[in-house]
Amino acid sequence: VQLQASGGGLVQAGDSLRLSCATSERTGSRTTMAWFRLAPGKEREFVAANFRNSQTIRYADSVKGRFTISRDNAKNTMYLQMNSLKPEDTAIYYCATADRIILSSIYSAAAYEYWGQGTLVTVSS
Repeated sequence: VQLQASGGGLVQAGDSLRLSCATSERTGSRTTMAWFRLAPGKEREFVAANFRNSQTIRYADSVKGRFTISRDNAKNTMYLQMNSLKPEDTAIYYCATADRIILSSIYSAAAYEYWGQGTLVTVSS
């Protein structure tokens, strides 16, 4: 499975961006899709996950209420709508998928099988 992330860019604080992640194969009902990010000087961080075809959705506290994860299975694509962006949201954003994962593991990067190449989001103050 290949993932292609896109949609990053340079924006100002308060602006919005929508990231996309296209998968090379059809996403099934058991597929969990997620976004992680890697900021300069920090470890890779969980952002949001869509567990098993929207059965459960979870967000990091830092993005809750501002970011929305969604998926369009007909297009084999996942999205991350990011509103009210802050400078601390600056990072490379990665999409990831897993077919065999339990809910408690969705926050761990190690649980995901496939990764996209990342798309850079820069938020200026």
